[in-house]
Amino acid sequence: MTNSITDLKIIDIPKVQDPRGNLAFIEKDIIPFDIKRVYYLYDVPSNAYRGGHAHKNLYQFLIALSGSFEVRLDDGNQKQTITLNKPNKGLLIPNGIWRELENFSSGSVCLVLASREFDEADYIRNYDDFVLVKRGQVDI
Repeated sequence: MTNSITDLKIIDIPKVQDPRGNLAFIEKDIIPFDIKRVYYLYDVPSNAYRGGHAHKNLYQFLIALSGSFEVRLDDGNQKQTITLNKPNKGLLIPNGIWRELENFSSGSVCLVLASREFDEADYIRNYDDFVLVKRGQVDI
């Protein structure tokens, strides 16, 4: 888990503009992994947060399909907050990055494309453990 904040990427999603409405698409060369799981967050209360974990191996690509939300990111040394609010831009989060999603606007929808199927063993859910792993002091 050597990834850092500098490995985060905002990726433009190709779109086709049309007077009848825009169409955006994701193909295999847009994100650097094969999609193994897709899920979305919606009806998240504005005072709630999601996430609160890091992954050992999984990569994620987050898109604000509707509305906006903030993604607070932490690599154990540096922190950064990114606001997602455009359906044609996605955030690539590599493994080894702590993430928290918050400040969801009304009607917001967060689409997540993941590089792996769900595996509880891939999660680090305790921040103190995450910091120890990043410093190489513990192996989870």
